[in-house]
Parts: sequence; structure tokens; C-alpha cells
Amino acid sequence: MQNEHTTIEFPPETLALVNRIIKRYPEGRQKSALLPLLHIAQSENKGWLSTEMMDYVAILLDIQPIEVYEVASFYSMFNLEPVGNCLIEVCQTGPCWLCGAEEILAHFEKRLGIKSGETTADGRFSLKTVECLAACGNAPVIQVGTDYHENLNIQKVDELLDTWQAENKNSHSNPYL
Repeated sequence: MQNEHTTIEFPPETLALVNRIIKRYPEGRQKSALLPLLHIAQSENKGWLSTEMMDYVAILLDIQPIEVYEVASFYSMFNLEPVGNCLIEVCQTGPCWLCGAEEILAHFEKRLGIKSGETTADGRFSLKTVECLAACGNAPVIQVGTDYHENLNIQKVDELLDTWQAENKNSHSNPYL
């Protein structure tokens, strides 16, 4: 499914998955598949959604590109700019902030040499704040890929960073894949 406006095309196995997801919804209601397709598209594009990728999703769903942009820009789980191989998302809502997320974020910034919203020069790590990760009882919480890390303190953050730095030493793997 490609047209003259995009050069992107999913591999056959991904396209088969996309088509199975779209078929879950009644004719004329294919837009209901938008969220799962955006997750797939982001995984296929190294953790972020380019305009070209979002246009391709619009083509697959036979909807207007603006309908895709609106959804992708609304949810914090979608990245509209390239991100590092290891995307660290720090919850910034009340319970996490009250339990030390501000200090956790500051420590990540110091250790990585970047601010929230930035990526390290080597492209290995990105850091961003997000709204509620729905684990308030175990605050402060971060998410990396599909993994949650809860009840954090500075020592736990240092252990996590040491592990990730060792794992990512020569890797550009995507935590979404």
C-alpha cells in the first residue's frame, strides 16, 4: 500500500499485522485502528514518528493526515522527533514529584549531560518527562521502552544507568522493538 506521496512501506509481515488489526473494525470505522498502527509505525521507525511515517499510516487507514497528526501529537507515548536508543521517561505528576521524581530527573540530567527533551550526542540516551505512568503507589516511576522502574532513589538510578550504559555500549537497539 504505497502511493506517490510516500516512499515508506512496511515489510510484508508488518503489513500483514496491520491488515489484521484494521479488519477488527467495521467498514468505515478503520480509524479505530489508529493507536495500534501508530505504535507499530513508531517501532518500525526507530522509536519515533516522522511526518512521512504518519502520512503512510493515514494512507493505510484511508484518513486525512491531519487526523493522524492530531492523535500522535496528543499522546506522550508517541515521539515526533528522533530519540536515542534508550528513551527514559520520567513521570512528572504529583505523586511522583512528591516522592522525589524532581531529584531523580535532575540526577539523570547530571549523569547523562542532557536536559529533559534532549538526546545524548552519541544518540544512545534520550530523556523526557511525561504525565502519569499510572503507578502512583510505587512513586517515583520511570518507563524505558515497555519496562517500568518503580520506587526509585538515586542509588537505583545509578544502577540502572550503569547497566544500560554497559548494554548499549556499541548498540543502537530500539527499546520499542
